Amino acid sequence: MIRYLFLCVALTLSAVAAELKTPGDKMFADYFRRETAKVSARSLADIKTLEDWNARKGGYRQQLFEMLGLDPLPPKTKLNPTVTGVTQHEAFEVRKLHFQSMPGLYVTANLYVPKNLTKPAPTILYVCGHALVKTNQVSFGNKAGYQHHGAWFARHGYVCLTIDTLQLGEIEGIHHGTHNKNMWWWNSRGYSSAGVEAWNCIRALDFLETQDFVDKTRIGVTGRSGGGAYSWWIAALDERIQVAAPVAGITDLQNHVVDGVVEGHCDCMFHVNTYGWDFAQVAALVAPRPLLILNTDDDRIFPLDGVVRVFNQVRRIYELHGAKDKLGLVITPGGHLDTQELRVPAFRWFDKHLLGQVRPIEVDATKLFTPPQLKVFADLPKDERNTVIQETFTRRADESYPLHTDRVLADLRLKTFGGWPQAPGPLGMRTAFETRQEGVVFSGHDFTSQDGVQLRLYLAAREGLAKPERIHLEILGEEEWQKYLQLGRPAFAAVWAKELEQAGIAGDAPVTPQAKAAMQKQMEHVRNHAEVYAVLLPRGVGLTALTRNERHLTHTRRRFMLLGQTLAGMQVWDVQRGIEALRTLPQCKSAPLDLWGYNGMASQTALAAVFAQGVAQIHLKGYPATDKEQPDYLNISRILTPAQVLQLTRQRTKVNLLDAAKK
Repeated sequence: MIRYLFLCVALTLSAVAAELKTPGDKMFADYFRRETAKVSARSLADIKTLEDWNARKGGYRQQLFEMLGLDPLPPKTKLNPTVTGVTQHEAFEVRKLHFQSMPGLYVTANLYVPKNLTKPAPTILYVCGHALVKTNQVSFGNKAGYQHHGAWFARHGYVCLTIDTLQLGEIEGIHHGTHNKNMWWWNSRGYSSAGVEAWNCIRALDFLETQDFVDKTRIGVTGRSGGGAYSWWIAALDERIQVAAPVAGITDLQNHVVDGVVEGHCDCMFHVNTYGWDFAQVAALVAPRPLLILNTDDDRIFPLDGVVRVFNQVRRIYELHGAKDKLGLVITPGGHLDTQELRVPAFRWFDKHLLGQVRPIEVDATKLFTPPQLKVFADLPKDERNTVIQETFTRRADESYPLHTDRVLADLRLKTFGGWPQAPGPLGMRTAFETRQEGVVFSGHDFTSQDGVQLRLYLAAREGLAKPERIHLEILGEEEWQKYLQLGRPAFAAVWAKELEQAGIAGDAPVTPQAKAAMQKQMEHVRNHAEVYAVLLPRGVGLTALTRNERHLTHTRRRFMLLGQTLAGMQVWDVQRGIEALRTLPQCKSAPLDLWGYNGMASQTALAAVFAQGVAQIHLKGYPATDKEQPDYLNISRILTPAQVLQLTRQRTKVNLLDAAKK
């Protein structure tokens, strides 16, 4: 399609510094505040009685499995446990071992076993935080960094299995897909590295159950920071965990989304929040088993206020069980540190609830070994999948299966677009401006896509056109919008300058002869056709664009996921609302409507056409061939491939691929 319209735009945005806070930043900040409040208000709100909880608990747990990419649960294949060596201490031994939680997914571990055991012992699964222990490009695993915990437990009568994490183990996988690697397809596949950590914990329990010196009825879990988070995952998912003491591993959505704590965390800290949970809902799944929440009072990535809010919500569930005494909160002074003040209450908690005794803690948790003494592998296995497990961990849609339209639409609405408003709300349409020049009417119209998200439609048509033969609505991403802007300002300059001034953007650009010629060609086309040409900029584009800072953009997108949304998914909603808004204009009520989507907005355009009414045809350029190329939508790759999206769209309307020869 010729890029008609007001491609006459007056100013470029080149003068805008990357650090400048835009109106879009404020809009998104307000949006996140409102959406977070809604999610938080829903969390556990329907639980009034113990009967309510018992009726929903199983469903909640299944949802958590799904949000961790563990639905369907992977098959429990052979663990193939292998001990590669033993390190001795006078009171215990450390077995250096590995097992495979699935074929090729290796878990390196240290198993601390007290000497002279006469009967099965209480056992701790210790999950490590983000400790990098590496020399000359050789990783010894974060189990070496947290060895003092395993040693303390073994010196006090516990068996302790300390397992490495995916990223910081001896085989170094990836935790930071969306955090800093632009692997947004993790959201599309419903994948989080948290799921791998949870699965490795489940299989670690399977391994422990094979050891005759482990008391299978007395297993606890603890860990700090990242390990605190993994303690939550396994304790919530698996009731073989009888006692839990997560340290600095949880806070609430208010902290993560509104206060910005998400920026300090990698993906392993988060489930893909399909069902819109606040974190107290995860924690509540431990009830009524003994649970001690430990934190410091000045931890900037697990702030005290959020930790206390989580505790208070979970306490209500424990009270319903009559088990208030099985929930505890310990706050010690300090920042995000592994301190003795935090360890001692955890040790006492396990003594009380696993050993059934209270005794003074007289021995500090200290490191007793060098990292090489705890290393499992001499040479890394060639069949390892740790470094690429994100490619295959979750189930994906298969194009060979028939497309069951009703089921697919229901899944998309629930699991991909569950963050869309339940009720659309009024459009609140108003005309922002209207101007005429050389026989062309150019106008802007504001509408409300959802609460607090106001967008603008731009229209161009020849003067006096009352009944157009067709309407063309282009959906622009930032790249396409910038191309439009760079055409210069041969027409409507005063109006457009006012538009950008309203957005807080200043600057000017010279009008080149090429820009003048291009604009004249566009104006002539509009005058000579009985059609309306419209442009929609979904949220995050144009006048609602965010500050052009990559870190800021990345963590804004991550906030959406924590709310059970994605930016692209909400842009699909914006397109539908834009169509509704366009149809309210008298000259646009009944003419056939064509949608045009280019490159970064081709996918949103196709998906919007699936749900929108009255679209005659869509024209797409640069439509993505794979889910790694398409924008991220929660879980969509578990439901449809990009090709199947087009197949579904073709059931609704005609699809024209402008670059079909390349497909």
